[in-house]
Amino acid sequence: MTETLLPIVQKINGYLSDYILVALLIAVGLWYSIKTRFVQVRHFKEGWNSVFGSLSLRGGKQESGMSSFQALATAIAAQVGTGNIVGASGAILTGGPGAIFWMWVIAFLGMATIYAEATLAQETRTVDKDGNVLGGPVYYITTAFKGGFGKFLAGFFAVAIILALGFFGCMVQSNSIGETFSNAFNVPTWIIGVVLVAICGFIFLGGVQRLASVTEKIVPIMAAVFLAGGLIVLIARIKYIPATFGMIFRYAFAPQAIIGGGFGAALKIALSQGAKRGLFSNEAGMGSTPHAHAQANVKNPHQQGVVAMIGVFIDTFVVLTLNALVIISTLYTEGGPLHGCGAAAAQDVLKKTNLAQTAFGVVFGEGAGAMFVAVCLFFFAFSTILGWNLFGKINMAYLFGQRSTVVYTVIALVFIFLGTLTSSDLVWELSDMFNNLMVIPNAIALFALTGLVVKHVNGTPEADRWE
Repeated sequence: MTETLLPIVQKINGYLSDYILVALLIAVGLWYSIKTRFVQVRHFKEGWNSVFGSLSLRGGKQESGMSSFQALATAIAAQVGTGNIVGASGAILTGGPGAIFWMWVIAFLGMATIYAEATLAQETRTVDKDGNVLGGPVYYITTAFKGGFGKFLAGFFAVAIILALGFFGCMVQSNSIGETFSNAFNVPTWIIGVVLVAICGFIFLGGVQRLASVTEKIVPIMAAVFLAGGLIVLIARIKYIPATFGMIFRYAFAPQAIIGGGFGAALKIALSQGAKRGLFSNEAGMGSTPHAHAQANVKNPHQQGVVAMIGVFIDTFVVLTLNALVIISTLYTEGGPLHGCGAAAAQDVLKKTNLAQTAFGVVFGEGAGAMFVAVCLFFFAFSTILGWNLFGKINMAYLFGQRSTVVYTVIALVFIFLGTLTSSDLVWELSDMFNNLMVIPNAIALFALTGLVVKHVNGTPEADRWE
C-alpha cells in the first residue's frame, strides 16, 4: 500500500508546492502589502516595541487565553521548528546560496500576510461557556462565507490541520528529535519517546495556561542558545562574511553559475526553493499561527497583528538567516568542502539533514557540532510539537466539541511516540500534503476579508473593540 500511495502523494505535493501554493501565498503577501500600504514597514517599530518594550518571561495567569507575548511565543514555538535548520539547508543545497535572498523577499511579504491572519483571528474569536478562547481560520472562514460553502471550507481546513500538524506533523518532529539525539548521544530512541510523551502529556493536560507558561520561557531560551552558537561560528569565520553575503546576492540573480543549466531554469529553482522553504518555515498564510494569536488578550486586533509580524521577522530574518550564514560561511566559501561545487555535486557530498551539523562542526569540532545541533533541534522540534498540538486541538473542538479533545490528545501522544521509533517517507509526504491543502481555504478567506483587515490597520474607532 505504501509503495502505491507514496508516488501519488509525492506527485500531488510537487504540483501543489511548485505551482499553486507558491503563487497563491506570494499573491496574498503582495496583495496585503499593497492594501495595507506596507504595514510591515510602517508599523514595524510599533510591533517591536510591543514585544520587547516590556518583555517578561512570566506573563502571569490569565483568566482565559494568553498574554500578548505568550501568544507570540506559542506562535514562534510553532514557526521555529526543524524547518529552520533542515529547511534552510535543503534550500541552499538544492537552490544554491541565492535561495536565501528569495527567502528574505518571501518573509517580507509574509509579514503583511501574518498581520492579516492575526488581526482576523482576533476579530472573529469567541469564548465558550467554560471560558476557553476559540479562534483561528475556521472562525474567519465562516465569517467570510456564510452557509454551506463556508462550513465546507472551514471543515476542510480543520481536517487538514488536525492531520497535517496535530498527528503526522508531530510525528515528523518527534522523529527528528529521536534521530538526532540517538546519533549524538547514543540514547535508544524508545527511551527518548517515553520521556517526550511524558513531558508532552503533562503540558497538554494542563491546557492553554500551562502551555503558555512553558512556551514563554522555552522560546527565548532556545533562540538565545542557537544565536549564541551561531554567532560564535560567524566570529570565527568573520573574514568570510563579506564573501558569504556576496554569494547570497550574486547567486540570487545569476544562479546558473552554481546550479547549472540555463539562466531561466536555474532562476526558477533558486526562487522556488527560497519561496517554498521560506513560506513553510515562517508559516505566513498557512493558517496555523492565527490560533495562537487569537488567544492574546489585547486592546484591539491591530495590536496583535503588529506583534505577529515580529514572529515572522524573528523566524526568518534572525534564526533561519543565522543558520544559513553559518552553512555558507563554513562550507561554501574558500576552503570549505562545497566551495565551487554546483548544486548537483553538493548533494552528492552532503545531505540536507547533516549539512548544519557539518557546518557547526567546522568550528566546534565534529562531535561537538553534532551535539549542539541535536540540542537545538530538540528544543525547536519540541516547541513546535507544543504549538501544533494546540492548533489541532482547537480545530478538533470546532468539529466535534470540547469533549473530543481528550481523545485527540491520546492519539497525538501515540503519534509522537511512534515518530521516535520509525521514519516513513509516506508519513512525511502526507504531512506535507495536508499542510499544503490547508493553505487553500485560508488564502481564499484572506482575500475575501481584505476590507476588515484594512479597517484595523487604518486605525478606525471600531478597532478598539476589546476595550
